[in-house]
Amino acid sequence: MSSNLDHIRDQQRETWDRFSTGWKKWDGMVQGWLAPFGAAMLRHADLHEDSRVLDVAAGTGEPGLTAAASVPRGWVTVTDLSEQMLAAAAESAGRRGVHNFETRVCDAGALPFADASFDAVLCRFGFMFFPDVALAAREFARVAKPGARVCAAVWSGPNKNPWATTVMATIARHVDMPAPPPGSPGLFRCAPEGMMRTAFVEAGLRDVVEEEVSTFMVHETPEQYWQFMTEIAAPVVAGLAKADAAERDRIQNEVVELARQSMRDGSVQMFSTATVFAGTR
Repeated sequence: MSSNLDHIRDQQRETWDRFSTGWKKWDGMVQGWLAPFGAAMLRHADLHEDSRVLDVAAGTGEPGLTAAASVPRGWVTVTDLSEQMLAAAAESAGRRGVHNFETRVCDAGALPFADASFDAVLCRFGFMFFPDVALAAREFARVAKPGARVCAAVWSGPNKNPWATTVMATIARHVDMPAPPPGSPGLFRCAPEGMMRTAFVEAGLRDVVEEEVSTFMVHETPEQYWQFMTEIAAPVVAGLAKADAAERDRIQNEVVELARQSMRDGSVQMFSTATVFAGTR
């Protein structure tokens, strides 16, 4: 079992390192799109000006970078498996003049921090990738101080996230996409009712609350949506790799046409919904 988890972890690291260039390129657009989810998490995090904050699987640095502004006498540590993603986070911190901030390469299932180290622990769209969700939740609870808040955002179900299903469902109609084994990492892995609440409660967190948050992914054109999804989404790239050139063109044309149907006020607006969970240590 552990060798399988190690394999998943190594795959994740390799994937995120490989896609870090695309994420860096689209960082401004992504951060604007995902900001409402981070804002909801920070509302639940109950930060104070001297809070020590841990942001796990932070990729290019959010919501940790935003949290840093709320804790001027505190400190924010952001972690990720991917060194390249964290390099982009450090660059962003430098550009924004954020100094109460550090990056640390580590695994969410084995955090290199002492028990009761942080006043808040954040994780935006990380749980879906962790080899062991329950283990990560226990680690978050372990490093949280008594009374600290642990907050996570996970994608709600496919029907509430056409930003993802528009392209993935189209690919699946054209190429054979075998269903991943149950419990393997994936976008909607944490969407099932009760799954995250159970993980939080079993990790020793109390007063667990959940809040559904919706926003739109906005692109200037349908073609830009296609370009974005093919440069940052590993499952999209994996699916397209199974298509020949003619199939790929057909898929692209269909996706662009579907995205065109989501045009509102001169831009493509794709509905996106996540659930924010917060519990007290």
